[in-house]
Amino acid sequence: MLQKNTYAGQAGHAAVAHLPHAAPRAGFPHASLIAIASVVSLLSLVPLGFIIWVTIRTGWTEVVALVFRGRVGELLINTVLLEVCTIPLCILLAVALAWLTERTDIPGARLWSWLAVAPLAVPAFVHSYAWVSLVPGMRGLWSGVLVSVLAYYPFLYLPVAAALRRLDPAIEDAAASLGLGPRSVFFRAVLPQLRLAICSGSLLIGLHLLSEYGLFVMIRFDTFATAIVDQFQSAYNSPAANMLGGVLVLCCLLLLGFEVLVRGNERYARVGSGAARPADRRRLGWMMLPCIALPVATAALTLGVPFVTLARWLFIGGIGIWQTETVGSAFLQTIVLAVAGGMLATIAAAPMAWLSVRAPGRLQRLLEACHYYVGSLPGVVVALALVSITVKLFLPLYQTFATLLLAYVLLFLPRAMVGLRSSIAQAPVELERAAMALGRTPGQAVRQVTMRLAAPGAAASMALVALGITNELTATLMLSPNGTVTLATKFWSLTSEIDYVSAAPYAFMMVVLSLPLTLLLYVQSKRTAGQ
Repeated sequence: MLQKNTYAGQAGHAAVAHLPHAAPRAGFPHASLIAIASVVSLLSLVPLGFIIWVTIRTGWTEVVALVFRGRVGELLINTVLLEVCTIPLCILLAVALAWLTERTDIPGARLWSWLAVAPLAVPAFVHSYAWVSLVPGMRGLWSGVLVSVLAYYPFLYLPVAAALRRLDPAIEDAAASLGLGPRSVFFRAVLPQLRLAICSGSLLIGLHLLSEYGLFVMIRFDTFATAIVDQFQSAYNSPAANMLGGVLVLCCLLLLGFEVLVRGNERYARVGSGAARPADRRRLGWMMLPCIALPVATAALTLGVPFVTLARWLFIGGIGIWQTETVGSAFLQTIVLAVAGGMLATIAAAPMAWLSVRAPGRLQRLLEACHYYVGSLPGVVVALALVSITVKLFLPLYQTFATLLLAYVLLFLPRAMVGLRSSIAQAPVELERAAMALGRTPGQAVRQVTMRLAAPGAAASMALVALGITNELTATLMLSPNGTVTLATKFWSLTSEIDYVSAAPYAFMMVVLSLPLTLLLYVQSKRTAGQ
């Protein structure tokens, strides 16, 4: 639970900290695991290294000519406006919904909580498809802001709602006892405690806005991602596309730095167990109906519009649009790529996950940062780097499953790391020592004891990666071998031809495959809050 450091001095509520016992360094396979983790880290640095190499090779004069031009300025303005308009609206909507579902007596709070997370089951470009089908004239900045808010606000709702569940209600009681009214208690005592959750969720949304392609193409709003793909399709490995990729990477790094600056250095930790009771739910009274209108309207816009649109197109198309061979082939190829990518990403993340828990150190923290940073890069930048490298240096690997799977591993490596780390941390190191005392080698102890105990977390990580791959679009479009058709790419090819009826089955299947991920995120957020 989060609480400012001013409460740390209450020694009467202090809890005894149980520090994890470090694994014995002697005999443990540190060298081999560090070597494997180093290889993965080097691979994750390939996209950034490629952009730097291309910039140096292109020459300063041409770089200036390609970067400092009107088109880049227009894209930069669009990007800034998109971020500045979308993120605050997402914060307002997410915080309001989280407060209503977690801290008020609104009827059906659990239902509204689930419906607030459910939009994640609908890929962003399917949201755009639904709205463009409903309102064909939608285009431009404000259309992009509307669809982006509806598609991405759950990334903020999840951490904010979890933070509210963990928050010690004694903080609000203390503020109220000092004479503050309900509104002042929220803004002066509660909202500051949500700062970390708001910053992390906002960062995630900001990175998604930088990397999103399909959503903005459908509403004809130009961003760096759409411009890079257009440039790539018109001229493979063009310097212009590479320089746009460099500017996009710089935008990502600036966004990461800005989030660190806004987050600040304050500590948000409680020493002690806090109040052993749930927070009181505020009575809405005469505000009940206006407050219910917010989650109802949000659910109608985020879920009603996509599902009504899909139902309409499916009804118009009838049974004829369910071409078993085509839909089945796309479904099968999507599942194969998702499962293979999920397994590879989890295996690649396992050495670093073990090292970060069992043998932390400066080198390990550096390698771990390399594993995580690549998750902030847009898929189009990773794909552009791999296309250029394979064309120039490893032509036989161009547009092969190996290159496509490597892109998936790089893009979703952080997802695999998060689940594995938490699972390994919950496996007692004493069991590894006991296994070695019984004659197991260090490697056998890790494989047979720790990794078995971490199996549920590994399975969850694989599922998260696999379902992320299911809805991935840009890297699949740029790297997939000829003849490869996934649900996302087939949906995209049909919508590009304005054949919305034929595209409906593929959108529907993507939603069906995304539902388990949404349920997993919802359940995990409840567990994190101790519910």
